[in-house]
Amino acid sequence: MGKPITILIAEDDPDDRYLAKEALSESRLANELYFVEDGEELLEFLRHEGAFADSRPPRPGIILLDLNMPRKDGREALHEIKADPQLRRIPIVVLTTSKAEEDILRSYDLGVSSFIVKPVTFEGLVNLMQTLGRYWFEIVELPPEDEFGG
Repeated sequence: MGKPITILIAEDDPDDRYLAKEALSESRLANELYFVEDGEELLEFLRHEGAFADSRPPRPGIILLDLNMPRKDGREALHEIKADPQLRRIPIVVLTTSKAEEDILRSYDLGVSSFIVKPVTFEGLVNLMQTLGRYWFEIVELPPEDEFGG
């Protein structure tokens, strides 16, 4: 199903990470999946710094970003990613529990591709992942993962 795109999920809650992994599996998305737990770790992953300096993880084709995380929250990370010419073309989908109009407006102002409120049921999450999979991996043309620079 679709193109083999690397998915990076920035989510601090271990239960939400588990549910996202299970929902992606149930959605039959065979994409390579990575998790980071906060905005600091997200930027280190993308820049191949800190714990990721030696492993050089792949450039993600899409980032699913929680807004409310410790150390550096999703809003701050989003701002830094979109300000970086080497990273700004990576599509970012905010996936959060926040329904605050301020968060929605600010996320779009910072350059997010989509803003989605997390479903409250596992079935809803599976349906969301299937829809994201169809849209981002079958319909949308993404820049090649090695061509994300400015």
